[in-house]
Amino acid sequence: MKPQSDIEIAQNTTLTHINNIASKLGVDHDELELYGKYKAKLPLHLIDENEIKKNHLVLVTALTPTPAGEGKTTVSIGLNEGLNKIGKRSTVVLREPSLGPVFGIKGGAAGGGFSQVVPMEDINLHFTGDFNAVEKANNLLSALIDNNLQSSVNNLNIDPRTIAWKRVIDMNDRALRNITIGLGGTSNGIPREDGFNITPASEVMAILCMAKDRNDLKERLGAIFVGFTFDKKPVFARDLKAENAMTILLKDAIKPNLVQTLEKNPAIIHGGPFANIAQGTNTIIATKMGLSLSEYVVTEAGFGADLGAEKFLDIKAAYAGLNPEAVVLVATIRALRHHGGASPDEYNSPNISRVEAGFANLERHIENIRKFNIEPVVAINGFSTDSREEIDFIIKSCAALGVQAVLSEGWAKGGNGTQDLAKAVVDVVEHKATKFKPLYDWKSPVIDKIETIAKEIYRADGVKFENLAKLRLKRIERLGFNDFAICMAKTQKSFSDNPNLIGSPNGFTITVRDIEIAAGAKFLIPILGKMMRMPGLPSVPASTSMTIDNDGVIDGLS
Repeated sequence: MKPQSDIEIAQNTTLTHINNIASKLGVDHDELELYGKYKAKLPLHLIDENEIKKNHLVLVTALTPTPAGEGKTTVSIGLNEGLNKIGKRSTVVLREPSLGPVFGIKGGAAGGGFSQVVPMEDINLHFTGDFNAVEKANNLLSALIDNNLQSSVNNLNIDPRTIAWKRVIDMNDRALRNITIGLGGTSNGIPREDGFNITPASEVMAILCMAKDRNDLKERLGAIFVGFTFDKKPVFARDLKAENAMTILLKDAIKPNLVQTLEKNPAIIHGGPFANIAQGTNTIIATKMGLSLSEYVVTEAGFGADLGAEKFLDIKAAYAGLNPEAVVLVATIRALRHHGGASPDEYNSPNISRVEAGFANLERHIENIRKFNIEPVVAINGFSTDSREEIDFIIKSCAALGVQAVLSEGWAKGGNGTQDLAKAVVDVVEHKATKFKPLYDWKSPVIDKIETIAKEIYRADGVKFENLAKLRLKRIERLGFNDFAICMAKTQKSFSDNPNLIGSPNGFTITVRDIEIAAGAKFLIPILGKMMRMPGLPSVPASTSMTIDNDGVIDGLS
């Protein structure tokens, strides 16, 4: 019999009404804003700081991934199922998928197999319209900027050459990376260079994920840095009086979305920044909502722990006052083979020597997590191509480091395959007395913060600042943004800034090419290498394998 695909498993599951999921959280049905039978938004007043302090936050991250990813979302959902199976009231809190990867190469981001959030088609597509609202708020600011250039009324004298703000669209479209706008005569605006980023790369998305409430959201939107006037004065979104209208567009998007897992446990999905160029985690509001309503919250951060986890801990947790009590490091045998030197066509072939060589990558991530005073648990995300010898090697090698490594079979078995992982996580939470501490102080000098991440997490020998980055440091000093957090933009394929340096490289220097300012999000973005803010489609996009019939049944979405 042909194995069921992710979408077939999801479509063959009978969903329960979202009211029943709300009841598990103790939320009255009248509090919900329904989007049909299976989706709802939660009001912000349900966030309770006293409950947050009593409950437990678990972060799921991974070793340095292969291009296909190592299944953090699947493990996060599976762990949530396992925790509920062993009697813990748990909610999984995740990011919303972007349409770009859905129709591109990676596919959806609703988990997989028997560890999924549903309705998966809705979650992977337009969902409740949050991405659309972010896109519209971003592009409203773009329209206001160009209108101000054109207008003779209240003109801010903006120098078009300095405008740092780009338009966004939630689709992989390389043709929009660099464009010229304002052509066609005087009535069509001022000609200038512009471009599009993908919506998850918008600072509006980053701001939504950092905001504590609507007032904080509005203040942050007003603080967006736009560019300079011809007489070198900085221009912000508030100077264009954009913040209120932008907040209006985000009035519903700020509320977290409640859905369910295949085993009918609560799931909150909200926000969706990428982790290689932004903070790579869901909203502060969603995480706090989960902690207000459940004993355990399982959440994830994008790509490897050198990116998503570092940013989650140093940016999100540090700012929001969260205390992650355990970190789950997702490892796959195929990724260890990769870091041990296997070629892509060897990823699915058992090879203990490759796994032994690749273990150094996982070991470094373990060491890094402990620098935050948090104890990790390793989840071996199981595949049918894994050998028992390889699995046993990881378990024994982690044990030698004092770390529990547990086989996670959430994809194949749901919560029945993750109870051991859940017990290991609970053991860390209840017996290790974790007290999270950030890696650096936001008030430290910018260069010191960048060097701390580069040396402590990436293990670089040093940091080189190119001339453009040095000019940016002077601008940051002049604008008074020295006490912002650092959000590194770096390849996800390596600890270094060179995607070809796999495993656990040493003896390299990190090069900072540029430093972007996200004044509303309150972080600085050092650019390591050439980072892509608008991906392109692969030669054979995932969209070409998707179908929909006359009854609206979708196939090929995974």
